[in-house]
Amino acid sequence: MNALTQELVELLSLEKIEENIYRGQSRNLVGKRVFGGQVLGQALRAASYTTDRPAHSLHAYFLYGGDINAPIIYEVDRIRDGKSFVSRQVRAIQHGRTIFMCMVSFAPQEEGLNYQISEPEYPPAESLKNEAELIKQIIEFIPENVRASFTRDRHVEIRPVNPQNPFQPQPEAPSYAHYIRTHGQIAQKVDEISLHQAIAAFYSDFTLMTTALRPHGLSYLSPSLQCASIDHAMYFHKPFRVDEWMLYDMDATISASSRGLNFGRMWQNGELVCSTTQEGLIRLREIETQ
Repeated sequence: MNALTQELVELLSLEKIEENIYRGQSRNLVGKRVFGGQVLGQALRAASYTTDRPAHSLHAYFLYGGDINAPIIYEVDRIRDGKSFVSRQVRAIQHGRTIFMCMVSFAPQEEGLNYQISEPEYPPAESLKNEAELIKQIIEFIPENVRASFTRDRHVEIRPVNPQNPFQPQPEAPSYAHYIRTHGQIAQKVDEISLHQAIAAFYSDFTLMTTALRPHGLSYLSPSLQCASIDHAMYFHKPFRVDEWMLYDMDATISASSRGLNFGRMWQNGELVCSTTQEGLIRLREIETQ
């Protein structure tokens, strides 16, 4: 298995401490705080360890920023074990306080009514440049003090459909799309539905919140902006593989009261496999001048 993919699998594989209690390690993936996708993926994995059914929905709140230098404890509350649905509540705890909470519902796949909207038409992934190639094109805009962290390899491969230079953002339509997959295939010995779903949850937090910034000509790097994920919902519709290309298509419907509401849809082989919703804090603040 590819080294970066192996690291991602290890990040989303938790240590069992006690019945319904798990420990996950933290990584510096995006800066000073734990990446929201890491907590989403780890919390979903913790809940998945307590049932043999696949998840079909997750509803989460980010309460405090996570410390990248400390592990996270996940406590799972077995709310309900029904014939059709299994419900779990997960608390992520760090330094004695709850930094994140979510509800996860599980249900087996079953036959029934079947309909989906049409997949958007975008160029195929193979025709697009990956994120590393695009970063090389804007290297002159990246400040020296953040260049090393900004240019380091991600644990996933991303190929944007409509890339933007985050150091020189311009007002654009509130929509964004990219293709995403792991760098390597998932090894057979860990090839479980719960892992694929956890990695998709990890995927789902990349750039989703920033979609609402595009019409304002802002990016997550804008010095006047305070931004943070507030809540996150995810729905798993059909089986998928995270080591094959998934199209992640995103749009925002409104920014108001210093918050932006964003929606995402993940497509694979013409099938709508996941949907996401996230509200994020996008607060303008005063910039101190000398």
